[in-house]
Amino acid sequence: MTPQHGQPAAQPAPLAPPAHEEPNQFALLRQRRFAPFFWTQFSGAANDNLFKFAFTVMVTYQLSVSWLPPAMAGLVIGALFILPFLLFSATSGQLTDKYDKTRMIRFVKNLEIAIMALAAWGFVANHVPVLLLCTFLMGLHSTLFGPVKFAYMPQVLNERELTGGNGMVEMGTFVAILLGQVAGGLLVALPGIGHTAVAVGCIALALAGRLVAQFIPSAPATDPGLVINWNPFTETWRNLKLAHGNVVVFRSLLGISWMWFFGAVFLSQFPALAKEVLHGNEQVASLLLVVFSVGIGVGSLLCEVLSRRHVEIGLVPLGAIGMSVFAVDLYFATRSLPAAEMMGAAAFLAQPHHWRVLLDLALLSLFAGLYSVPMYALIQMRSQPTHRARIIAANNILNALFMIGSSVIAGALLGAGFTVPQVFLFTGIANAVVAAYIFLLVPEYLLRFVAWVMSRFIYRFKVRGDEHIPSTGAAILACNHVSFVDAVLLMAASPRPIYFLMDHRIFRVPVLGWLFRLAKAIPVAPQKEDPATYEAAFERAAQVLREGDLLAIFPEGGITKDGELQPFKGGIMKIIERAQADGIQAPVVPMALTNLWGSYFSRIERGTAMVRPFRRGMFSRVGLNVGAPVAASEVQPEPLRGRVAQLLQA
Repeated sequence: MTPQHGQPAAQPAPLAPPAHEEPNQFALLRQRRFAPFFWTQFSGAANDNLFKFAFTVMVTYQLSVSWLPPAMAGLVIGALFILPFLLFSATSGQLTDKYDKTRMIRFVKNLEIAIMALAAWGFVANHVPVLLLCTFLMGLHSTLFGPVKFAYMPQVLNERELTGGNGMVEMGTFVAILLGQVAGGLLVALPGIGHTAVAVGCIALALAGRLVAQFIPSAPATDPGLVINWNPFTETWRNLKLAHGNVVVFRSLLGISWMWFFGAVFLSQFPALAKEVLHGNEQVASLLLVVFSVGIGVGSLLCEVLSRRHVEIGLVPLGAIGMSVFAVDLYFATRSLPAAEMMGAAAFLAQPHHWRVLLDLALLSLFAGLYSVPMYALIQMRSQPTHRARIIAANNILNALFMIGSSVIAGALLGAGFTVPQVFLFTGIANAVVAAYIFLLVPEYLLRFVAWVMSRFIYRFKVRGDEHIPSTGAAILACNHVSFVDAVLLMAASPRPIYFLMDHRIFRVPVLGWLFRLAKAIPVAPQKEDPATYEAAFERAAQVLREGDLLAIFPEGGITKDGELQPFKGGIMKIIERAQADGIQAPVVPMALTNLWGSYFSRIERGTAMVRPFRRGMFSRVGLNVGAPVAASEVQPEPLRGRVAQLLQA
């Protein structure tokens, strides 16, 4: 990513050493660096929702409070919980950057115990004002924990674990929300002892969270010299400007906030959907919540599998497509349901036409999980470590604003006479428009999506040695040139953006030319043919390396016409010499694409490509072998060609 406003290129916080890497995301639950943190955030999310739901049920069904009508109770409680996110997120982000994150977590859990002790008295005494105060304070508890949660993970997980870790946290959060609400509803309804049971449950969860927090290892401060600005308004504005300094990160923040807007529309309308459209009682409303939560959890866990354990933002467009498709289909599934008596969950499930509704809801939320997890991981990976928590705090502010906006807009649409299914339809269409806008503003998402589709559905793409691709800093990737899609496959293999130095003629190829221009590939022409383009290409290549990014070059100078590895030209030496003149010792990473010769995009048809679309069929097996980096001072064309040739035979 190009640094903004003269800032140095962001360097990630220290990552877990490769020895920590586990075969899948569930293995993290056996690791001290992750398991105590996971159960701490799980208990906190469960406690938030147990408390809120029990309190909502209490003032809606069990108490008569003249100044808090039952119809307003849920709205007031929700607003009080969200308010601290607007007021204190900026301060929370500063505290997280300044202090050890484990110390912050333990402080937050101590605060939770104190809040729940006060809430316990409020439940036992039926003291609504005290419980409203505790609602605000639990919102403060969540406000303080949010930046810590997302800033902690990049310090203890490496790039190959980050997607899985975020998926586990996302899944855990929604499961905790579900279990907390179920527990809150069941406990508060216990005859005679309900309020006491809720009080005991809240304190027990707070104590459990504090206990497991004690086992979280230290996560040192990333900006210990930071001077805290206690003015929440000026700091909020400063945080938003800070986030805006990195274009990809800021627009990813907007993408996540839109997901919260989208989800809030559906979650807030489940009771109305169940009652007015599906003719179901509270059990059906709870069933919708269960299906939605399970869908989010499954989608979040699938991210690691589908990304091959990388931060794969190509999943984000896929998630956006699924969210829109199934939101629109949910409208059609609920549009003409027959009138019926109020029914429970069993009767609801017994009717086949209701299964389409549940399937739409499950798939909609599943794709929302695919949409959000890679975005969170990208923000964690690309944010400057010293500012990471403040950028996440800015995200929390935006999330709160978008959720408030969703309530206002959904309320206005319903007030104007639109039905709940129509609101879902409008939301699905709006999601398509917003997503398309974001992806056009940040082409990297579209590029990664194309690369992801091609590497999984056109080819069976296997990468070996991708740990040799540097996770930070400038490097030159040197690869053989077999086909017109070599660059797309290299994009699919790298967790970082790559700038390609490519033959200018490839930009004339339909579709692919547009794709490479979108990827900001650097056109290069022979010096004798076009001296200006030749010199401009090497100047741009030098700039890429100065900015600490990855530069890819095909040293053969063109696509092979016979499938054999051609001699390497001297262009790579010129790039290395320019970089050394700038004081940059960029290592060269040799790579070899295998089994691509003979595919549709190679020049096997008498030197012509793209003649027979299915000459090798779909899902043909291709590969990329990545070798160990070579120091710039040791690079020469022939020895480098020899390394690539060895990789071709591996």
